[in-house]
Amino acid sequence: MRGSADDGLNEVKFRDPARARALAGALTRLTRAIDRRPISVMHVCGSHEQAIAKFGLRASFPRALDVIMGPGCPVCITDVPEVDEAVVLARQGVRVATYGDMLRVPGTVASLADARAEGAKVDVVYSVSQAVELARGLDEELVFFASGFETTAVATAAVILADPPTNFSVLSAHKYIPPVMEIVAEMPSSRVEGFLAAGHAATITGWGVFEPFVARHGVPVVVAGFEPLDILAGLVQLLEIILEGTPRVVNAYPRCVTREGNLAAQQKLWKVFRPVGGRWRGIAHVPNGNLRLKDEWAAYDARKRFAIDLSGLWDYAPSALTSQCICGDIMAGISSPSDCELFGRDCVPESPVGACMVSSEGTCKIWHQYGGHPDLTTVSV
Repeated sequence: MRGSADDGLNEVKFRDPARARALAGALTRLTRAIDRRPISVMHVCGSHEQAIAKFGLRASFPRALDVIMGPGCPVCITDVPEVDEAVVLARQGVRVATYGDMLRVPGTVASLADARAEGAKVDVVYSVSQAVELARGLDEELVFFASGFETTAVATAAVILADPPTNFSVLSAHKYIPPVMEIVAEMPSSRVEGFLAAGHAATITGWGVFEPFVARHGVPVVVAGFEPLDILAGLVQLLEIILEGTPRVVNAYPRCVTREGNLAAQQKLWKVFRPVGGRWRGIAHVPNGNLRLKDEWAAYDARKRFAIDLSGLWDYAPSALTSQCICGDIMAGISSPSDCELFGRDCVPESPVGACMVSSEGTCKIWHQYGGHPDLTTVSV
């Protein structure tokens, strides 16, 4: 199970119960060999949590292994002022388009869904390209409220480079994953001993981007895909490294990820965007964690095209429940949804208090969907 591009993972069937049980057995043997508890590792992707819950993988994890979800939901970590900017634009009469998951994410006092209910023009689109096509058919301004990590930021960059219509602009809330891993690793309360990195993001950046991180923090990183066997195999490799005590980066997703990544996509990404510091909802200020349009693309930057005055929001009081929400601790891996007094009672998918209950990649929504703490009793792969 050594982590190289030639370790045979390309030949493994993705849904093989016998293989899954063998990997689960390896996890048990490795935790016994490490001989302490808990051994805490973090996966940095909502899609990993979805697969873990959907296939009941936690039931196969040894009790000594604590697999926690980090800030890997792009909707969840979109900060409140960023949502406020979109809400204010919509209330000012500007047409706003965004992904469906962003619609109900709460800002300081309202979501885009609230603004739409008040009469604002808010459209749900499935892609930035669809937003561009929508703009082409309009005789009014359209702002695309863009969220997501480097994977979706590349699509936004490609659209900007393809000469979109002049009535189209972007309100960027795009984020860049590697810097926030630094923040989590540096948190004094962090108990993370290894990271399972998101395979799709690494498809863009390449696994080599994590080498400086490992050198700085001495914490191993394994890049993993999203099939049940991908996750189990990635965890086995992570525990092997922890047992050996020689932190390094391993690519357990070689069918999609290379060391250098997708260079053409990176070229588009960094031609349009620049990394800047900014807050991630509930976590912290993340240096170089936000992606903003470079000055040469100012014509498509909604922040420079419109006067977005947030001062009027302070005439309203946020929900009293908002102060009890612990989404920040959940995304930092300090707490679980079941630690939140609001979970499943005052905060449910139909009426979310925190962003983690809104998105399909949010930990709270995933756990709620699968009946609370999703420790199912079988490995159904």
